[in-house]
Amino acid sequence: MKSALILIDIQNDYFENGNMELFKPAEASVNAKKVLQKFRAKDAPVIHIQHLSTRGDATFFIPKTNGAEIHENVAPLEKEKVIVKHFPNSFRGTDLLNTLQEQNVEQLVICGMMTHMCVDATTRAAKDFGFDCIVIGDACATKNLEINGETAHAAEVQKSFLAALNYFYASVMNATTYLKD
Repeated sequence: MKSALILIDIQNDYFENGNMELFKPAEASVNAKKVLQKFRAKDAPVIHIQHLSTRGDATFFIPKTNGAEIHENVAPLEKEKVIVKHFPNSFRGTDLLNTLQEQNVEQLVICGMMTHMCVDATTRAAKDFGFDCIVIGDACATKNLEINGETAHAAEVQKSFLAALNYFYASVMNATTYLKD
């Protein structure tokens, strides 16, 4: 089964001093880098997803800013495809599906940010398009969320979203386990 690595929105605004800092983004990016190195060593397809905001009231991922740039830990090589998106689902309004189909990819290994938003939306869409999905949970990051005056802490948000994906949409594993295979 031909696999491709999808690195979703691992961009500077999600890191320390960024405009939308997540919980432990550096650790997630280091794990994503390890998976990226495996794909590069096998010369397997790597696709970087870069979110650029088009909303007038946006506070992060503003085009032509350092915050919108892909983080140095997973910076794309010239030969690696970068797909720009404007919605949480990486397939919406992009050529991601065509790119994967042209390369006869059947399995996606997914790393990225934010777990509760773009990783979730992309993984669910990928499964609906017929892809076998593996999400590297510790190569993803999220943040605290609030609802009805209560805070759901990032570690619990992360656990909840990964558990939900693991049921039907993906096999969720950590980088160490994935890299052993």
